[in-house]
This record gives sequence, structure tokens and C-alpha cells, in this order.
Amino acid sequence: MNKALLRELSQTYPSFYLYDEATLAQRSDKLRRDLPAAELLYSVKCNPAPAVLRTLFAHGLGSDAASLGEVECSARLGLKPHQIYYSTPGKSQADLAAALPLSTLVADSLGELDRIQAIAAGLGKPVAVGLRVNPDYSFGGGKGSPSKFGVDEEQALEALAQKGRWPNVTVVGLHVHLRSQELHAPTLAAYYEALVAMALRFQSVLGRELEFLNLGSGLGIPYAPEDGELDTAALGATLGALKAKLPRTRLLLETGRYAAGPSGVYVTQVMDKKVSQGKTFVILNATLNGFLRPSLAQLVKGYSANPAPCEPLFTCTDPFRILALTDAGETETVTLVGSLCTAADVVAKDVNLPRLEVGDAVALTHAGSYAATLSPVLFSSQVPPAQLFLTREGQVLDATL
Repeated sequence: MNKALLRELSQTYPSFYLYDEATLAQRSDKLRRDLPAAELLYSVKCNPAPAVLRTLFAHGLGSDAASLGEVECSARLGLKPHQIYYSTPGKSQADLAAALPLSTLVADSLGELDRIQAIAAGLGKPVAVGLRVNPDYSFGGGKGSPSKFGVDEEQALEALAQKGRWPNVTVVGLHVHLRSQELHAPTLAAYYEALVAMALRFQSVLGRELEFLNLGSGLGIPYAPEDGELDTAALGATLGALKAKLPRTRLLLETGRYAAGPSGVYVTQVMDKKVSQGKTFVILNATLNGFLRPSLAQLVKGYSANPAPCEPLFTCTDPFRILALTDAGETETVTLVGSLCTAADVVAKDVNLPRLEVGDAVALTHAGSYAATLSPVLFSSQVPPAQLFLTREGQVLDATL
């Protein structure tokens, strides 16, 4: 984190995100090196800034799209239909029709397969799609549970055994995603092994090999101070062994926040400072409405001593490092808050930082994913933070262009 650059930019932009091209490239290249048996997809919903997408696509990642807008953006930036996988519940008929020529559709229900069949029949041509499955097992290996995502495994097997039900549609791939933000490689390895076993069951019913198996995501990044990096090399060895069981099937892996998350910082300027009944409050330009996740962590911490994660909104109670952008040698204990008219607009309570004054700024880490996209920038009609992109050469660009 270039402290001098962040301080300089904070004098022009009261609040901003800065995404680092070098970090995006380094982390995506590490995944490609460590996971050669899998084709990697980037979850566009993490951070759809065009500068970020161009970088990750240039480094060999495809697109995991969760909306027609993400499909169209990925296509505009040069990806082909076999590199864009459109998977989300509740797609409209218009979404399906518009995305069909641009992407690989992944149906989320049997009813959606019916709707794709109607579109394909109207076009008078066959369509190859994927199907999202809600497996009979859980991420940890126990019994499966009800889900808004996908078709229950038993239902899917029964439906696909019915020959001719969708004469213009062929299910050529499967997609399962059960958990995000996993840091334990053996847990992910066992999950992937269960997915391959499930794929073999589907192949038996279909009487043919699958063209692709999307293993979902799960690749976590360290948030809490005690977290360690995920052992992607060990995971790569597991995937290599599993690939031998499905030699003609492309293994797809959604990278989630792995590359984007650590690439970004959020910076917001000190607007005011006050003392109330002995407590010092530092009022920042935009907190909850600029970077929601830190404020959510504070909110959840107030309700539970040991809260469970709820991705992508909440990971843990201490997920972000705070850097005071000042040269002050003296420290003080402060509570960092924002300018919104709600008591929930709090970034950190009673933290010891170098002494901050009006005009200084504060930087927060892990702002490259699920940050700008989740934050309620329309609340109170505030000005949204800028999104900036730092190139390898040190140039700062508008990330949204």
C-alpha cells in the first residue's frame, strides 16, 4: 500500500477505491499456475469495474456472470460464449433470449429448462446448456439442505432420465456452488471429490460424458489476523487427480474474490472530529454508504459474540486493517464514523490510531471485492466514491472506463 500516493489522491477525491493492477495479475497468475487442471472463471459480481475485468480476462480468466448485464459486459470486453457462464435464479424470458447467443446458459430450475426449450424451438435450433444442481450432500459432507439455488439432485436425475422432454435442449454440464470463503484446502478437496462422484452419477443416467463440470468457488482470502493463505498448490494436486476420472470434461472453477479482494483499498477523508462524554469521534466522508462491509461487521458484532459468516455481506468481526494516512507520531483512541444520519454508520470503535485531524484520511484493506457493488450509495443522496485503477506503470486511471 503506497501511503504517499493514497494521501495525495485523498486531496482530490474525498472518498475513493483504488484497485491495483499488479496485485490482480499476480494473484490470477498464481491460480493459473497452481490449478492447471481447471479453467478459471471470475465472479463478476465481486467487482465489475471494467479496468478490473480487462485485467483478469487478459490473464486468462473467464466470466461467472450473475445477470444479463454481466453477460453483456463480459462479451463487450471480448469473451466468447464458451468463456461466459450465466448462472443465477429467476432469469426472465428476455434475459434468457438475450444471453443465449452471448454465453453458456446454466439453468437454475426445471421450469427454466422449459423456457429455454421454448426459445430454442422458436429459433429452430438445438441449444447446449448447463444445469445447476443442489446436491444431496452438504459442503461439510453431511446431508444436503433446501436451497433457492439449483435443482435437487434426485429431481434432476429423474428429469434427465426422461428422453425427449426438451427436444431442442441438451444438458452438457453441471454447476454446484455451496460455500464461499474457505481457507482449508483439505475441506475444499473433499468437496471437489464429492462433486466428481456426483458428476459420474449424472453421466451414467445421461449415457454420455459431460462437457463441463463447474465446481463453484470457495477459494477464500485471509481477513482476520489469524487467517492464513489457502494452499492452492495442494488444491491443484487434488484437481489433477480428479481430472483423471473425467478426462474429457472441462473442470471449471470460480475464483470468487481471490484475485480481486486483496487488490483494492478504500480511502475516505476526515471531515470533522469531536469529543462526546469523553469519547473521541472521527467523522469520515463516507463509510457505510461508501464501503458497507466494515459497518456491517460492527453491526453484527453488537448482536453476537460469535456470529456465523453470511457471505458476501459478512465474513468475520475483524476483517479489515485500518491505516491512518498521517505522519503524526502521537496516537489516540477513536471511534471512526461516517456522515449518514444513522447510528449504524460506524467503521471501528475505540481503536488506537495515529492522531487524525480534519483533512487527513483513513484507508481500509480488502476493498477490491464486494465493496463498491454492495454499498448503498443512494442512501441520503450522497456523492458515490470514485473508483480508480493503478497500472503497473504507476498511472492512476478511472476504473469505470
